[in-house]
Amino acid sequence: MKQNKVAREQQIAVFGESGSGKTVLLSSFYGLALEQELAGTERFDVLAADSAQGRRLHQNYLGMKNSASLPMGDRFSATSYAFAIKRKPGLANKSKKNANEELRLVWHDYPGEWFQQEPSIPEEAVRRVETFRGLLGSDVAMVLVDGQRLLDHAGEEDRYLKSLLTNISTQLLKLRDDLLVDDERLVRFPRIWLMALSKADLLPETDVTMFRDLLVEKVGKELNNLQEVLSTFVEAPEALSVGEDFVLLSSAQFEPEKIEVTKRVGLDLVLPIAAMLPISRYLPWAQTMKKSAEVAKHLIGTVAPVSGLLSSAKVVALIGRLPAPIALAATAMSPLLGKSAVEFATSKVDDLHVQATENHDFLTETLTGFQMELNRGEDEKVLLRGRV
Repeated sequence: MKQNKVAREQQIAVFGESGSGKTVLLSSFYGLALEQELAGTERFDVLAADSAQGRRLHQNYLGMKNSASLPMGDRFSATSYAFAIKRKPGLANKSKKNANEELRLVWHDYPGEWFQQEPSIPEEAVRRVETFRGLLGSDVAMVLVDGQRLLDHAGEEDRYLKSLLTNISTQLLKLRDDLLVDDERLVRFPRIWLMALSKADLLPETDVTMFRDLLVEKVGKELNNLQEVLSTFVEAPEALSVGEDFVLLSSAQFEPEKIEVTKRVGLDLVLPIAAMLPISRYLPWAQTMKKSAEVAKHLIGTVAPVSGLLSSAKVVALIGRLPAPIALAATAMSPLLGKSAVEFATSKVDDLHVQATENHDFLTETLTGFQMELNRGEDEKVLLRGRV
């Protein structure tokens, strides 16, 4: 039972320079979840695994809500926050299929200062490597683009954007030799790198398509370079998505002496992004993979227990289309698989959600609800997903 819970753990790594709003985003996310203002929290609770961490985040949120005071950032502090997503007490459970219903989110916060400054002592350099090594379990990495910095560089946004992406690429290259043993590339590594506009409330006229176009126009070359750098870390770099997904994020609406915490943008999409983007990418990647049975096994194994929905017929058909060595490795995963994840990306998701709700199937209801949130985010031009 414990093993299944770990398998349903989704991890997201958040990268952004100092002051880009990582602490405020996380505090607002947790505070809104506690107050049931976050999408889906009428059905589930979001609980901090570490009560002291949860209390600090809640304190930050209440300070913004009641006193218009921003939380202090922890300079050079690398912290991971784990949250359990659990069925609300008292809700009926008639589904025998998903006896273990807990989902988990781990949010890794990578210090922005580490992309902007060199280590001051050898011990700090070691700590950077160890911290990044801890992020390797993430499937999704989110790179924050600071809306305030874009405003500060209006008309010359490329100066800020080039600096941001170049710093990230440079620091990753410096970590590479310490992370790869004998230059052996990694099977497990964040394979979806999402670009996020933080403090989006400062740019109210900017929708997600405009944000994408700004990045492509101003720093398309730097995005390509980041992709090239990341591809040197991973086995089977064809299963890697960099700068193909975009989202707008705002923790609140900030006014003089007032912070409207309920007027947020994109925070309802954090859980759905962490859970559902891998489902939408990993099976298609595995299906087209020509080499690396280990990567295919990892991709399918990651999706299988998270969805808990896939029908064996769909999986057998998928495995049958994989090249022989990869199919052999993937066959070992077939007992874990159940409805094709591809259906999540179609109009069938509404019907699946209604059916799961009627059957009191918490896991399926939650995941289909996540997919519906992603669809809504695209309709509202807050989210832009790449296509496989």
